[in-house]
This record gives sequence, C-alpha cells and structure tokens, in this order.
Amino acid sequence: MLYYLLIVNTLTFILYGLDKHKARHNRRRIPEATLLTLAIVGGSPAAWIAMHLFHHKTLHKKFRYGVPLIFLIQTAVILYFWLSDNTLI
Repeated sequence: MLYYLLIVNTLTFILYGLDKHKARHNRRRIPEATLLTLAIVGGSPAAWIAMHLFHHKTLHKKFRYGVPLIFLIQTAVILYFWLSDNTLI
C-alpha cells in the first residue's frame, strides 16, 4: 500500500505541474476529471501541495474545496482503521 501511495502521489504531482506548464504555453491540457480522479485514488496530498506550489487550479471551486475535502476524508478513513486496529495496509 505504501508503494502504491508513493507512486500515485508522485504521478499526481507531476501531472499537476505538467498541466500548469501546458496552460502557460497554450497546449492541450490534462482533463480536470483526470486530475480529480488522481486525488480520489490516493493522490490528494500531492494534489494539494502541487496546487499551492504551482498556483494551479486554486480558483476553481471543485479543486479549491474538493481536494482538501478528499484529503480529509482519506485521512479520517486511514485514522479510523489505524486506531481501530483493523488492517488497512
């Protein structure tokens, strides 16, 4: 599970940065659905960091509020399993 999270967060961070680069150069963009899906499947920490580091998608409500909400939900689920001594990882 740790390797999965490392890979998905690395990919998410790279794609958010690449999308910002493409936006600056008027090139074909990465769909918003792809960026949000990456956050949902475990890349929310990297998405949140990349949004602020690259100043990208921070004005879009679904990203501004959605990515932190996804992160909080994922964190709550992980804490629940960890504290209840259930095996998640």
